[in-house]
Amino acid sequence: MRLIHAFSSELIVSLPPVTQCKHSTRFLGAIALLLFGIFVPAFAQSVDSSQPKKLSLQEALDIATRQNLDLVAARLRQAVSEAGVQIARQRPNPTVSFAAARDLPHESLLVDQPLELGGLRGRRMELARSEVPLVGIEYATLERQVRRKVREAYFGAVLARGVTAFQIRLLEIAKRLQEVAQTRFEAGDVPQLETVQADLIVARAETDLIVSRQQEKTALSQLNILLNEPVPMDWELVTPMDGPLSSASMEELILRAQQSNPDLQHLAQEQKVEEARRSLLQAQRTPKVTLQFGSDFNAPPDFRVGPRGQIAVELPLFSRNQGELSQSQAISRFLESEVQANRRTVAGRLQAAYLDLAARQKQVELYHDKLLPAGRKLAEMAEESYRSGKSGILNVLDAQRSTRQLEREYLDSLFAMQSKFAELEETIGAPLN
Repeated sequence: MRLIHAFSSELIVSLPPVTQCKHSTRFLGAIALLLFGIFVPAFAQSVDSSQPKKLSLQEALDIATRQNLDLVAARLRQAVSEAGVQIARQRPNPTVSFAAARDLPHESLLVDQPLELGGLRGRRMELARSEVPLVGIEYATLERQVRRKVREAYFGAVLARGVTAFQIRLLEIAKRLQEVAQTRFEAGDVPQLETVQADLIVARAETDLIVSRQQEKTALSQLNILLNEPVPMDWELVTPMDGPLSSASMEELILRAQQSNPDLQHLAQEQKVEEARRSLLQAQRTPKVTLQFGSDFNAPPDFRVGPRGQIAVELPLFSRNQGELSQSQAISRFLESEVQANRRTVAGRLQAAYLDLAARQKQVELYHDKLLPAGRKLAEMAEESYRSGKSGILNVLDAQRSTRQLEREYLDSLFAMQSKFAELEETIGAPLN
């Protein structure tokens, strides 16, 4: 008997006698191929599952649109508004009454049926239909807000990951500096104070790296909450913060915002709803009519069964919705004023966001083309000067501090640029890229 182990599974194989060596070899080869075909794909699958999945910004936005819990709940509200149309479509129910008395006739059976005249039912349905798009506009508003949050959370995670990579580079530089300081101390070129300073730099770099890795996990968890994914889910974020943005002019963006801004769309739809409500109020001024028909029974000696009927009409002498119509007209004037004010506000917000984004883009360009190369060159020269014994460790520390500040400011400027772009996109109310 031989026992073959593969992972945690056990396979016991009974081999034929030793005299059948040729057949035994073939049998062993078949068993080996079988085990290879079973366990190697499983091992490969376990290795692949441990690797983080690639996630671009567009994929993150698509996942949030499908899975974000706030958007899922908002989509369910659409069914609520559509049910309002079905409610408005209903007709009034008839009323059946039966009476028994000692007087003649002894019994009576009556049916009351209210009649809706003047197009009352149609205008009520029109009002309900005009309220349905409001829910869609509110959903679009929420979708734009979620889109902005996802963009900021995505690039917040990219920023945290960039800071971690930067801290790793700082730790490598600190360790190189520590080795140089130790070598120069052993050679008697520098006092022990410089080795202590170098050790402190390494300890601080290690601490900063630990903190940045925790911040990276926090940023990823915030992104996963928006995507409705497991909080520990790891991603390979493939969209860089310095990617190209929309190059549309301010005039084009203002014109687009006038058409797609959710606040303006909501006010425009509210005007339509108010018009439909005023039309319904005017239809309600038609007199209400109730038709009654039935029969009287058991009135001897005159009759045993006698039909009867009547019509009741409400006289609109005192109340004809005068106050409600005046209120509706006042609301319409208020909404028209709100539309004009919001158009100016949206244009101002868009102009400010556009100019701020342009300033952030210029800032990123200056850091990338001038400040960062100069800072890195200064740090390299300071380290080489210290390595050759031409300067002290304090000069290296100052150069590294300046470079570290420039690197962090560059990353922060990239994130600020993406945040301003997200604000511009939300103000317009439509995706820009």
